[in-house]
Amino acid sequence: MVCHWRGDLGSRRLLLSLLLLAAWKAGSGQLHYFVSEEAKHGTFVGRIAQDLGLELAELVPRLFRVASKTHGDLLEVNLQNGILFVNSRIDREELCGRSAECSIHLEVIVDRPLQVFHVEVEVKDINDNPPVFPVKEQKLFVSESRMPDSRFPLESASDADVGANSVLTYRLSSHDYFMLDVNSKNNENKLVELVLRKSLDREDAPAHNLFLTATDGGKPELTGSVHLLVTVLDVNDNAPTFEQPEYEVRIFENADNGTTVIRLNASDRDEGANGAISYSFNSLVATMIIDHFSIDRNTGEIVIRGNLDFEQVNLYKIRIDATDKGHPPMVGHCTVLVRILDKNDNVPEITLTSLSLPVREDAQFGTVIALISVNDLDSGVNGQVTCSLKPHVPFKLVSTFKNYYSLVLDSALDRENVSAYELVVTARDGGSPSLWATASVSVEVADVNDNAPAFTQSEYTVFVKENNPPGCHIFTVSAGDADAQENALVSYSLVERRVGERALSSYVSVHAQSGKVYALQPLDHEELELLQFQVSARDAGVPPLGSNVTLQVFVLDENDNAPVLLAPRVGGTGGAVSQLVPRLVGAGHVVAKVRAVDPDSGYNAWLSYELQPVASSARFPFRVGLYTGEISTTRVLEEADSPRHRLLVIVKDHGEPALMATATVLVSLVESGQAPKASSRPSTGALGPEAALVDVNVYLIIAICAVSSLLVLTLLLYTALRCSAPPTECGCPAGKPTLVCSSAVGSWSYSQQQRQRVCSGEGPLKTDLMAFSPSLPPDLGSVDVGEQQGLNVDHGLKVSPFKFRTHKFYLWKL
Repeated sequence: MVCHWRGDLGSRRLLLSLLLLAAWKAGSGQLHYFVSEEAKHGTFVGRIAQDLGLELAELVPRLFRVASKTHGDLLEVNLQNGILFVNSRIDREELCGRSAECSIHLEVIVDRPLQVFHVEVEVKDINDNPPVFPVKEQKLFVSESRMPDSRFPLESASDADVGANSVLTYRLSSHDYFMLDVNSKNNENKLVELVLRKSLDREDAPAHNLFLTATDGGKPELTGSVHLLVTVLDVNDNAPTFEQPEYEVRIFENADNGTTVIRLNASDRDEGANGAISYSFNSLVATMIIDHFSIDRNTGEIVIRGNLDFEQVNLYKIRIDATDKGHPPMVGHCTVLVRILDKNDNVPEITLTSLSLPVREDAQFGTVIALISVNDLDSGVNGQVTCSLKPHVPFKLVSTFKNYYSLVLDSALDRENVSAYELVVTARDGGSPSLWATASVSVEVADVNDNAPAFTQSEYTVFVKENNPPGCHIFTVSAGDADAQENALVSYSLVERRVGERALSSYVSVHAQSGKVYALQPLDHEELELLQFQVSARDAGVPPLGSNVTLQVFVLDENDNAPVLLAPRVGGTGGAVSQLVPRLVGAGHVVAKVRAVDPDSGYNAWLSYELQPVASSARFPFRVGLYTGEISTTRVLEEADSPRHRLLVIVKDHGEPALMATATVLVSLVESGQAPKASSRPSTGALGPEAALVDVNVYLIIAICAVSSLLVLTLLLYTALRCSAPPTECGCPAGKPTLVCSSAVGSWSYSQQQRQRVCSGEGPLKTDLMAFSPSLPPDLGSVDVGEQQGLNVDHGLKVSPFKFRTHKFYLWKL
């Protein structure tokens, strides 16, 4: 090769041509050459014919030719010497843009025989492009209140070259107020900032002119510069600031138009208009960004407005300005890096196997309910699946192997609280946004006999009238069981025991299914006042469970017994009692006493005495004590009185209807000498002890009346307080009875409960109270209320021994 030296420039280019390297890749059948961009026409590339093993003489006969699909005119072959040379200008930036590698593919074709050779010519970059700023002048507005070290982002320069030729360094013209700071976070985003050295004073210098120079790393170095015009603003001294200077967002390429990319939030410490912020793209952003994104000026929300294509652009660098509405406005800046991701388009699949249902409520912790497997056809993070369970109790998922889980029992079950669970298994992949699938599992809890039958009360009180018909229904017990099916099937039975000499089952029975209690025979209050027994309720579970309840059956008295006269102590004729009375006795003299008893109780056993009226005499000289049965004189006996009197005493009880008995007393009036010797009433002989007993009776009557009056007053006050409350409707719940006590001289009542509500299903709440206080004759000499009231005629003033008896009555809630 003949070289002609043309000064220094010619020498350099000749040297560059001589340094071109041609390499043959052994075994591949392909030639690889290197050529610098901007090489002149005719620049030597390589001896292609020689490298392909072709003779120069056969190039023309075999129709040697070079073809390129897109760049066929850039290189040519001299058929005379077989040299590949540059035919036209090669611009690497135009040919390959900013790609790191750039080459021209050639096909060499010869005929006779037909052969095709592939030749790759790599185009080397030279530093032929200087750094270029987007504009010739960048204007910055800086408030005079900005503090030193404040930073102002500058638009960086770009260099069309690649490699070291595109690595830029920046320098700022010397200035007292500003300096330059370049932060190289990565090769894609080099942040150039103008830093304030000291506070500005708009009155001294309203504007500052600076020059920013960018120098590339090529040999020789090329530079570009931009004029920076800094305008100092007044008063509005706080610019909007973002939470961070740079945001990075990842979004899938299939995101729909209108999808929110990010919602930016800038803050401004100023108030009023100076703190109101509007958002916008920086004025220097590329048109491509404006075509694909939009920003809401008020909210800072960036949304997609054009279709994104990962294969075309996978990274967008968006400069955002946040401008307040002060005078003049201040601007905050940030950068949003939007990375486009591939689509996660496969939903996880869930498979349920080996279901063990239903689950016994006494199952142990860790019992396996089901086996679950998941699968996702995606790969990487998009194919990584995690499973979750709702609700979280009483079950949990346990990972047994990759993408395999067991559904196990984690806490105790109680079928009575929850009989079935609807579980939802969610499988979610690791994509962004993630995709998920759900599967439902219905877990039924099988019952275990863990609840015994339960009665609403531990004890029931039942009232039954005596003389009931055999087999009558007297009460129904009912027990509930929280279990299900046969575990809740309750049967009833008596807890057998002895009642006196007889078995309990001879008195009552209970129906096994319904719980109805029947009286098997008529009950007699005089024989049995209270029958207490237990009823057992047992379920049909295995093993069976049971509980007992106590029934107290009170047999209520009926007036089925008439008063019975006791035999007299001295004999008489024809069933009548004879009594001799001196004519000289005064008024109130006791001549005889009738005694009777009644086997009943309460009012049914409360006896009263009266004489059958005598129509022939208006001033009959005798009377009988209403409750004592004592026959006494009503006045002084006279000579005109008949010497013999036949007295018919009627004894009645207070039952409904009342039953009675009669006694006949024959009274004969005799002179004093004919009368039997007897002490007068005031004597202290035989009468002494019995007279003292009468006095005791009088004191007892007074005490009973006082207690009765106090209790009646208390109950009246209680009733008045209860009546003052607003009336309420209610049912008639079962309750214990109110006990009413009475004696021959009166009646009183008290409640066995602290509060007793008496109500009727037909009307509002009402309280009934009954108290009885029968009056006594004022001249009653003595009162005898005993276990025996008998028909007896005593000479003189003999009184039978005194025993006090209390009769009980029950006040029913109406």
